[in-house]
Amino acid sequence: MHLVRIALLATAFLVARPGHAAEPSPTASGSPFSINLWPGVPPGASGPRGPERVYTSGSHAGAVSNVSVPRIEIYTPPHPNGTAVIVIGGGGYARIGMGQEVMPTATWLQTQGITAVVLYYRLPADHWPAVAPFQDAQRAIRVLRAHAQDFGINPARIGVLGFSAGGNLAGIAETRSAAAFYPPVDATDRLSARPDFAALLYPVISLGQPYDTTRSGRELSTQADSVQAYSVQLHVTPRTAPTFLAQAKDDPIANIGNSLIMYDALKKNGVEAELHVFDKGGHGWGMGTPGSEVAAWPNLFALWARRNGFL
Repeated sequence: MHLVRIALLATAFLVARPGHAAEPSPTASGSPFSINLWPGVPPGASGPRGPERVYTSGSHAGAVSNVSVPRIEIYTPPHPNGTAVIVIGGGGYARIGMGQEVMPTATWLQTQGITAVVLYYRLPADHWPAVAPFQDAQRAIRVLRAHAQDFGINPARIGVLGFSAGGNLAGIAETRSAAAFYPPVDATDRLSARPDFAALLYPVISLGQPYDTTRSGRELSTQADSVQAYSVQLHVTPRTAPTFLAQAKDDPIANIGNSLIMYDALKKNGVEAELHVFDKGGHGWGMGTPGSEVAAWPNLFALWARRNGFL
């Protein structure tokens, strides 16, 4: 395996019904608890009708689309260590890769004592405005922080972990946490939306040339300034959260340049970052096939997080 490692200092199953926010309370170990992100109708016009679509076959098996009730599902590990990670699946802002990416990662995080938080966000391909997923991610961090004590979470150890388009979403969440993506709706919106750390896996970082070849960019292009607004590297500042990056050189969807320009932006701003580049792996590997090069990323991430005080 050819690996480039660059370190830089710089109770039962409880679910809220759609449209009804659940009241948080401690849950039995490993049981998910669902919290709707918005007290009423989410901000933004249009959006889908009918039930969520769950893909049952093919390469997208387990993926979800037609999300009209954005929410988080909280999975508490047997022995929580106080750290929580919001897991954000990819899918080009047309679907959310729950089966291949999100749920296997959530399961692994729990083995590390980390509270896994699964984000169901609205998709521009379902006729939501381009800003909708960014509203949901920002609100999710605030909602989780508001209820941190209920779930044994340290509000200063909340991270985001995103794959592909989910990496774009996590990246904007960490770089534009102070942006007013939506008008405040309640006291929760007085809390910080800044994640304490981020992990970006084969992420879509730039929507501009020469990287403007992804579906993510096309779905977000309904907003006139989307390239400027949602190209992550343009918004890195010294306040950006410490960031872990991993990608394969042969990625046919998100060019490896995405991770390289993000790492460069972090370096120039003195942000703690670590980049892992694998020779082979392609795109959409999730946890990675056992024995493959890319399957090394979870342990590398855990070592990085522990070394930086997030575990």
